[in-house]
Amino acid sequence: MATGRTHRPATRSRGIPEATVARLPLYLRALTALSERSVPTVSSEELAAAAGVNSAKLRKDFSYLGSYGTRGVGYDVEYLVYQISRELGLTQDWPVVIVGIGNLGAALANYGGFASRGFRVAALIDADPAIAGKPVAGIEVQHTDGLEKIIDENGVSIGVIATPAGAAQQVCDRLVAAGITSILNFAPTVLSVPDGVDVRKVDLSIELQILAFHEQRKAGEEVPEQDTAPPAAPPAASVTKRAATAPTSGSAASRAGHESGPDGDVPAVMPA
Repeated sequence: MATGRTHRPATRSRGIPEATVARLPLYLRALTALSERSVPTVSSEELAAAAGVNSAKLRKDFSYLGSYGTRGVGYDVEYLVYQISRELGLTQDWPVVIVGIGNLGAALANYGGFASRGFRVAALIDADPAIAGKPVAGIEVQHTDGLEKIIDENGVSIGVIATPAGAAQQVCDRLVAAGITSILNFAPTVLSVPDGVDVRKVDLSIELQILAFHEQRKAGEEVPEQDTAPPAAPPAASVTKRAATAPTSGSAASRAGHESGPDGDVPAVMPA
């Protein structure tokens, strides 16, 4: 099997838009689930719903792959799985190095989904001497002193940064200098990289903040009608007219025309 350093997917040379590339993993996930259930074909509408996009966008995306489906039949599930996997480069072996083996780095190392998708965790690296030498997910953690040598020996072209924010840029610079051209950044900071190096950022706190925004918005939409602001007062002319025509004698008449407020008796303004 080819390794990532010497073979790269041809998405850019074929002119596939970045937005389409970003949706291909969504289609692949949905198709893989169908394949596991032995579903032979799927319509564009069904696959689009499973992937969370509209069917017109899906058909446009697949046209870049040269896959148009069959009218009345749909798309061949197994063929699409192969086609998208090949386009994403998942038919190759991609050695990955994870730098920063704290709680998050250890969790990533233990994630079982990498291998099934063509990614092999080749090395785990940390700057803490107390962690170096200990096994995590069956792999011995190595010290950052040997980072460049580890990358070279394993032919790594994808680096994962799971360090604290303060150390992320320095780690990034060393990865790039060692030949890494693709970085997945979990550190809560923006990395500066030269042209030709791709960075994908995963910031869990930002995602939670976006969800909090939508939750707050939904909560505002669910406020019962009786809790909304009172109706606007009628024009001043209407108030003046009512005050002038209100009864001025008799206790019942007085109560009907006036209400006691915090600043004394004021004209009662009733909605029209």
